[in-house]
Amino acid sequence: MEPENERAARRRGRPSNQVRAAGTSPEEEPRVEAVERALVILNTFSEDRARLTLADIAHLTGLYPSTILRLSGSLARFGYLHRDENGQFRLGPTPLRLGQLYRQAFDLTEYVRPALARLSETTGETAAFYVRDGEQRICLYRHHAPRMIRHHLEEGAQLPLDRGAGGRVLLAFTGGTDPASAAIRARGFAVSLGERDPETAAIAAPVHGANAAFLGAIGIVGLRSRFEGGGIDALTQALRAEASDLTHRLGG
Repeated sequence: MEPENERAARRRGRPSNQVRAAGTSPEEEPRVEAVERALVILNTFSEDRARLTLADIAHLTGLYPSTILRLSGSLARFGYLHRDENGQFRLGPTPLRLGQLYRQAFDLTEYVRPALARLSETTGETAAFYVRDGEQRICLYRHHAPRMIRHHLEEGAQLPLDRGAGGRVLLAFTGGTDPASAAIRARGFAVSLGERDPETAAIAAPVHGANAAFLGAIGIVGLRSRFEGGGIDALTQALRAEASDLTHRLGG
């Protein structure tokens, strides 16, 4: 049964706690509730929900249909929303235009370098970000470990795609159909112990952007002795946390 405070919120045209939990936290200020309600409506659309009825939006947002119709009028006037002749809603052209402007102003470096620095500081190992280039991988960014004995990797270095944790993640998320690639996709990371160099080891995880687009692999590499035993669990946890955070920051 819906709590009284939730019913009161709905009567005022506010989204439910469940919907608000996915957005801005209550502590963050300032907040303009009318704007937030409009954004909640826009956020109901996705690849598998490209067209929605008024009832669909009301169900997904917890807003009254009358509130949705009021807000949709303003969203339509500015090109954010469009209503078809059959009454279904879809996104208008404005989100596409803003998305293109975002892509023009977007610089992957601003996000990846701080992530690599944090990861290297947390793990004590060299951190790197790889992208696929044909049948090879490129070290696009790297941050060297702060310790004296470390793995040295230069930006722009070309490495094999079929060996090493970073290469295996790239292969798995760019069409790899072998059982190993399927296992990496299911697990969410790859581990390499002496695969490319008998004295080194690596762990890598995928990074995604908007619309679940695969962007590359983030990984750490160092002496194999530091990756074996119980220490590998802590390294894997730190890597996956940073990969998840970077994916979130990049809109994934």
